[in-house]
Amino acid sequence: MATHDLQPHAWVDEYADYLYNYAVARVGEAEIAKDLVQETFFAGLKSAPNYKGEASERTWLIAILKRKVIDHYRKINSRKGKAEVRMQYNANTDSDGDWLEEQVADPFSVLENTSLENEELGMAIQECISKLPKKQSKVFTMKTIQGMETEVICKELGINPSNLWVMIHRARTALMGCLNENWFN
Repeated sequence: MATHDLQPHAWVDEYADYLYNYAVARVGEAEIAKDLVQETFFAGLKSAPNYKGEASERTWLIAILKRKVIDHYRKINSRKGKAEVRMQYNANTDSDGDWLEEQVADPFSVLENTSLENEELGMAIQECISKLPKKQSKVFTMKTIQGMETEVICKELGINPSNLWVMIHRARTALMGCLNENWFN
């Protein structure tokens, strides 16, 4: 995909939900997540001439969003901003853009932490996910980590979209509490 193949007019429809879920899972606040997604779209428009087509649009936008999240935490001088989440995943997945940290590393980042700290954070997140009620954990993993579509999850689990979003909200709240207690303090 070349630079002229970017389709910014479709970004909101195609990527806003995914980017929002990615951001809100990392910052824990809906309004901040919305702002970060808007900043990501703006930065994407500004840097479109630099897009080389080596990654999908979604992967490229996630790379931008990842930096926006880090900048957000750097601004509030939080340890979370200095840690990059690297969780174990199946590298053979067909899910384009998932676990961007493995696919699009930034060799010039001054915020990279040791792989040990990243691994510890990933293990802390996995531990917190394992403490969630089973259905909450499954819904959260399917939507936020695997990036599955709402309709697919609802059909597979026999739930409606309202139930899905309530479970995701409760899972995020529990995960933030668990991480604040076990990792950030």
